[in-house]
Amino acid sequence: MNALKQYIDLFDAHCADINRQSPAALNALRDAARQVLEGARLPRKGEEDYEGTDLETVFAPDYGVNINRMPFDANPAEAFRCDVPNMSTCLYYSSNDTFHATPLAQRNAGEVVVEPFAVAATSHPQLLQQYYGTLADLKQPTVALNTLLAQDGLLIYVPDGVTAERPIQVVNIFNAAMDLMSVRRLLIVVGKNASARVLVCDHTQNATYHYLSSQVVEIVAMEGSTVDYYDLEESTPMTSRVSSLFVDQHADSNVLIDGITLMNGFTRNNYHVEVNGEHAETQMLGMTIASGSQHVDSHTYIAHNAPRCHSNEMFKYVLDDHAVGAFAGKILVRPGCPRVEAYQGNRNLCGSPTAKMYTKPQLEIYTDDVMCSHGSAVGQLDEEALFYMRTRGIPLDEARRLLMQAFVADVVDGVRMEALKDRLHHLVEKRFAGTLSNCNGCSDACSIDNLNTANPS
Repeated sequence: MNALKQYIDLFDAHCADINRQSPAALNALRDAARQVLEGARLPRKGEEDYEGTDLETVFAPDYGVNINRMPFDANPAEAFRCDVPNMSTCLYYSSNDTFHATPLAQRNAGEVVVEPFAVAATSHPQLLQQYYGTLADLKQPTVALNTLLAQDGLLIYVPDGVTAERPIQVVNIFNAAMDLMSVRRLLIVVGKNASARVLVCDHTQNATYHYLSSQVVEIVAMEGSTVDYYDLEESTPMTSRVSSLFVDQHADSNVLIDGITLMNGFTRNNYHVEVNGEHAETQMLGMTIASGSQHVDSHTYIAHNAPRCHSNEMFKYVLDDHAVGAFAGKILVRPGCPRVEAYQGNRNLCGSPTAKMYTKPQLEIYTDDVMCSHGSAVGQLDEEALFYMRTRGIPLDEARRLLMQAFVADVVDGVRMEALKDRLHHLVEKRFAGTLSNCNGCSDACSIDNLNTANPS
């Protein structure tokens, strides 16, 4: 059984309804997406870049899709029960896959445009027509499926020379009395010499049902721009997510991508960055804390298409119980692109013999005069460090938690917002202690107190 077929059949049966309720820019790409999906299939475990992940199984259940855009009750304030940072932000939220703005966000937006696609189609149609779908790779079946079914999304546009003074926060909330798949799109365009900080938080309010998030994010960073994109996942063991992020960097731009998974069920994150201008800087950070039967898979691709650029990439995993982690990353330096500096690292802690980590760092270089390196390691906590701490009167469980917090601290320290950085350190501490509030009723699956010893450095 091809899991895609049920969604293709759904689209074919409701094509007129989907198009009628969607902006023209979204409808324009559906035929191309439909052609890609015809005869396609989702990757299975063991295939290239899916050594530990089976997307066919993830999409196989019969999830509901909100074709008719029926409203669901969702309380955005309730989404903060998991201690999402109390910062002064322009707050927007999505109820499953329908976007809303808070009154405070609308008052504080200033020159920055943050609008659902349904609104932007009237107020800023040229932005949707010019940028929507230009980065997303339709050859990927999950991206094509998202493009086929997407009916709304959120546009963030920062004009040339404008600094978004407040971080833009998007809280994605799952809350439906049925199994549901949400189809989310996010389009971020930051103009020349402009800057923006975007924080996206995923939460699940109703933990009784199975949810699947299909998400595609496109980021255009114009010449001289600065873009911070933080992605915090704090859902439930019954929530799955497949997210693809595409970035187009122009000359002298500075982009930070920081993805943090504290609680989930199944997650596949794809990061695709095209560095298309000289002196661009890219920093990509990732952190996963997984226990129980959680599954987190990250695939990264950074293509240096211009000379004299710099990228730095670090992903860290802490796994326990039967958790599965996977990382596959590629750095590509194209011909005629000298003076590129690119670094990639993946460091992992496995706390039980049943935890599994798949890792595959890669370099592909077609020019001389570059400085590039990559590496990975899988191990356990340092036994000597644990012994030293215990001789100083620190209980074993606390010593383990302190070492684990220190292990992932550099990923959190890469956050360029002090308020968010401080709160994330607190959330990580609570996650390791098994007291993260989103885990009510599943504390055994959420605590990581049984790690063994050794050091992946």
